[in-house]
Amino acid sequence: MQGKEYFENLNETIREYFSILSDEIPEFLYDYINTPEMQKQAGVSVSCGNFYSKMFQIKLWYSSLDHSIAVALIVWHFTKDKKQTLAGLFHDIATPVFKHCIDFMNGDYEKQESTEELTTKMIQDSKEIMQLLNRDNIKVEEVCDYHIYPIADNDTPMLSADRLEYTLSNGFGVRKNLWNLEEVKQIYQNIEVQKNEAGIEELGFKDKEVANKFVSIMSKLSSSYITNEVKLSMQFLADVMRKMSDKKLITIADLYRLSEKEIIDRIENCQEENIADCFKLWREATSVHESDMPVLDQYCVSINAKIRYIVPLVRHENAYVRINEISKEAKEDIERALNFKTKKYAYLDFNF
Repeated sequence: MQGKEYFENLNETIREYFSILSDEIPEFLYDYINTPEMQKQAGVSVSCGNFYSKMFQIKLWYSSLDHSIAVALIVWHFTKDKKQTLAGLFHDIATPVFKHCIDFMNGDYEKQESTEELTTKMIQDSKEIMQLLNRDNIKVEEVCDYHIYPIADNDTPMLSADRLEYTLSNGFGVRKNLWNLEEVKQIYQNIEVQKNEAGIEELGFKDKEVANKFVSIMSKLSSSYITNEVKLSMQFLADVMRKMSDKKLITIADLYRLSEKEIIDRIENCQEENIADCFKLWREATSVHESDMPVLDQYCVSINAKIRYIVPLVRHENAYVRINEISKEAKEDIERALNFKTKKYAYLDFNF
């Protein structure tokens, strides 16, 4: 798929969303989008595999490629800087199938960053990307780590392009239906580049009321990322991948080379043990069971997962302050997100 064709073939909702993020698509993005490494991300859902189970009933397919382009558009909108925009585009180039489930497979439940170290290698090993970077006189180290650009990425709970993007998109149907695109537009147009407590640039809000609305939705999404349904599903997919890898049915390289559809085909056609049967039961499940104690002879997990939350800046009396310092409503929403708890154990009625 050519770079321009990607935009021409977009789902109408996503196309409209992208037009909110940036009133132009910078020409240089097309060639980079068209590289094999970026195109591979079109076969990976941002839902960490949740898309495939009836527990979540997610209707809108949104790929890692969609997310990466959206982040790039946000960075371009606020900076008009080519290198920062490309760093945003490449930030998930090393994302494997089922996304953060592979962090679970690697035991990285709370940071969920275990695959990021491959980003530089992925870029350096791409003949097409390196030719484009050489053409544009850009060094790998200028685009391989978006953490060096605070508008693209920063530490929780600050607001960056990445954190803003998945909050906006997850709220209009990628995970939940919590706002429509007109509300997304209202939120987005209220954001500007501000200076935080450390004197570093950060995305922040012009108006307290809009910031409150953003935080209210953010808090609902924050809880949705760490329900027992989500945690069990991510651990289950990680365990499926580990078991298939141990049995030489897939390789670790396959997780970065194949699409989720191709991996799912292998799972469903697997003849080893009960892998295919348990995967079908997980796909058909509409909920999980919960318990304060471990449940034997069932697929039972207990996980402390990463809490994703945002405490944005807002303009107030000729200064920039955190919204929870001036809004009781936002402070309560943020505390609710931070204090969200599930029962310690979740399980499904099969033994894997």
